[in-house]
Amino acid sequence: MSGRGFDGDYAALVALYRAGRHGELVERSLALAERYPHHAALFNLIGVAHSALGQLDLAVAAYDRALAIDPGSAETVNNLGVALRRLGRIDAATNCHRRALAIDPNNAAAFNNLGTDLRELGRADEAADCYRRAIELRPGLFEPHRNLGNMLIDAGKGDEAAQCFARALEIRPDDDYSRAQKLHRLAHLCDWNAMAADAPRMAELGLSGSTVSPFTLLALDDSPERHCIRARRYIAERFPLTERFAFTPRAGRPDRLRIGYFSADFHDHATMMLAGGLFERHDRSRFAIHAFSYGPDRNDAARRRLRAAVDSFEDVRALTDMDIAALARQERIDIAVDLKGLTHEGRPGIFAHGAAPVQIGWLGYPGTLGAPLLDYLIVDRWVIPDAQRRHYVEKLIHLPDCYQSNDDRRPIAATPTRSAVGLPEQGFVFACFNVSYKIGPDAFDIWMRLLAEIEDSVLWLLGGEPRAEANLRREAATRGISPDRLVFADPLPNAEHLARLRLADLFLDCFVYNAHTTASDALWAGLPVLTTPGEGFAARVAASLLDAVGLPEMIAPDREAYAATALDLARNPERLAAIRDRLAFGRLTCPLFDTGRFTVHIEAAYDMAHARWSAGLAPADITVAPHGASDAPI
Repeated sequence: MSGRGFDGDYAALVALYRAGRHGELVERSLALAERYPHHAALFNLIGVAHSALGQLDLAVAAYDRALAIDPGSAETVNNLGVALRRLGRIDAATNCHRRALAIDPNNAAAFNNLGTDLRELGRADEAADCYRRAIELRPGLFEPHRNLGNMLIDAGKGDEAAQCFARALEIRPDDDYSRAQKLHRLAHLCDWNAMAADAPRMAELGLSGSTVSPFTLLALDDSPERHCIRARRYIAERFPLTERFAFTPRAGRPDRLRIGYFSADFHDHATMMLAGGLFERHDRSRFAIHAFSYGPDRNDAARRRLRAAVDSFEDVRALTDMDIAALARQERIDIAVDLKGLTHEGRPGIFAHGAAPVQIGWLGYPGTLGAPLLDYLIVDRWVIPDAQRRHYVEKLIHLPDCYQSNDDRRPIAATPTRSAVGLPEQGFVFACFNVSYKIGPDAFDIWMRLLAEIEDSVLWLLGGEPRAEANLRREAATRGISPDRLVFADPLPNAEHLARLRLADLFLDCFVYNAHTTASDALWAGLPVLTTPGEGFAARVAASLLDAVGLPEMIAPDREAYAATALDLARNPERLAAIRDRLAFGRLTCPLFDTGRFTVHIEAAYDMAHARWSAGLAPADITVAPHGASDAPI
């Protein structure tokens, strides 16, 4: 690059950056830095290249050198803020982006980055305002459209979020992340017509090019192999060079093994509906239970129950992933249990830094993280069959009955009348209380054919999203079914919801993403569930639940058998009544609802995983043998 002057040498470096040759850029820039020690733009570009390589400390040093030469560069201050945020220094990043805006009040990129800082600090309204200001200043800037879409998801404004992702795609049509997010929001709205244009490319999203949030496609693509690829690329992009803390094995088991549960859902949420009993039943003479909460501080009954059940409750919302991991190490957590995975609000970065010597994924996310952030995944023989094992990066802990816990102390209110919940007094009631994004047109086709076959029958669905309700009614009409035969139920407190489930005759499961907690709700209330398993973890959970509750005949081998079984049960009330009776008499003795038995099994899993680590052995697949219950269900 010699002999052409600064402008020529700098232009050559810019060309390397645009070609993605960041390593070569850094290598060539070393000599130029000596030749041009007073050119701030050069050191800013070096910082950008280091940042692209994940060399964030070197990026910060380069930006600092650029700012020593030209402290008034809003671009460099903005870039420094991005690097500081990626290092977990959120307050410093915020200060940088405010400084950039003081230099240049119309810097749209700085507004966008300040919005991201504020979002991470939990200041959602201010963050959204920053994104809107960035869009106002530069409508063609891609990032704030995508970021605002994510903010609107958090705010429960799915329709507006879908529009933001659509605008982002107008600017950058090849952005798989925005396309996957748009599809997920449209799935929430059951707007299958709007989804149709993207259907041919859906399976390829996130496999190359831009990454996607893996959860967005769990209900749209039943392929464990593709889910693994998406997760691996997603994690690699966000934690490219993060080194997990190296723990030194120590021989033997402590008197009380310290278990840390990490979640954003320690409140009135499905996680607490399933695991509340487990937290209370842990053997406190052998286990010390710590909860690390990074979700909202809701002082509801579920949260109060958890606080009373655990040894330590830490509200860590304001801490970075790195600081949460450091706090867990300070509290000498032996096993960290991730209850969120790659679901919305999950924080895998905690485990990338290393919160405990043994890290386990369980319950919240039905899939792999695609990278060795977690040592183990708690499963059962149903949810990950041998044929799909290779698509899960973690070592597997197989529990003997079902991977999902349940709380055998969940109360059920008095059963209401049909008219009180909007159902007709007579006629067969098919039900599906899955969230709307799990409902696909293939399942809906079958359900509408069942309504056509069974006179006076209705389909009872979970309501609460007016656009989804309107779209489903329209879809029913196009299939020749009166929209009035779809009945939508408003959300209710869990005890009342369980009570009304008793009014339904048969729960019809979805295909690609089964009912999980929702299926346990139905079975606990005594409502039979009909499912057919798919390929992925999310598509096989209901089969696991039905096996553990003693109703294997409700697991149809394929969709044709599913439709035929549903029709047969609706036409043969004696057969359905016999199944309901078996469920009613067996639910208090079956493995699925034996919280004491489950607690013994998961504690055995923790002991076995920790024993391997303390012996200096690498993680390996573990199978937990069946044990008796520690106490009888109530």
